[in-house]
Formats: sequence, C-alpha cells, structure tokens
Amino acid sequence: QVMLVESGGGLVQPGGSLRLSCTASEFSLRTSAVGWFRQAPGNQREGISCTSSNRGGSYHDDSVKDRFTVSRDESGNTVYLQMNNLQPEDTAIYYCATDEKSAYCHSEYYRQRWWYRSWGQGTQVTVSS
Repeated sequence: QVMLVESGGGLVQPGGSLRLSCTASEFSLRTSAVGWFRQAPGNQREGISCTSSNRGGSYHDDSVKDRFTVSRDESGNTVYLQMNNLQPEDTAIYYCATDEKSAYCHSEYYRQRWWYRSWGQGTQVTVSS
C-alpha cells in the first residue's frame, strides 16, 4: 500500500477557508485518481470529492460541491482540497485516498471506501467561532 499524507488542517471560523494537501511517498499521484473523505465524531467516513488524473475531471458530493474544489500542482503529485465558506458541520478529520490503479474517478463509486486501497492518516479540520 501507498502511504499518503494529508496536511493543512486546523481551526477556522465559520465562513473561512482552508486548503488541504495530499502527497504520497514513493508513489506518483500524477497518474492516479485521488479521493477525499471526511469523518465527523460519531459518524461514518464519507466520500466528498474525487479528482482524476490527466485532466479527467472531478466529482463532488452535493454537500460540498458549491464550496469545495480539488486541484493538483503542476507535477500532479500534490492534490489539494480547497474548502471555502466552511461551516461547523464541516468539522471532521479529512482523509485522502487512492486505489493506486485508476487514473479516473468512478462516477458511482468515488464516495465508496471500498473503491480505495491506500489512505492517509487524516488531518483535523475544526470550524468554530
């Protein structure tokens, strides 16, 4: 399995923004689809976004699609989750994940944990005044 590392979490006030990053050690994310998940206390881990490689497009859950965007750096090896207009209900641990094989997100399965093989340890996002 690939080791993924998320960073960029923290405490932000409602209405604020954060940008999370996802990188991989000894593996290139450039040719892999990368998903983003989050898990709030007492809740199951839920898939919220996925970005394909090769400019293949992205998917977002309805809960975030008007506020969150995903992108990559020029090398394609760092994947970002830009989160705007954050609200208290966005408070959660955020994870990135990849199945290591697919270049493109699956339109039906991108929010399913079982579709992904490798995960990061997560980064905490807390939205509070």
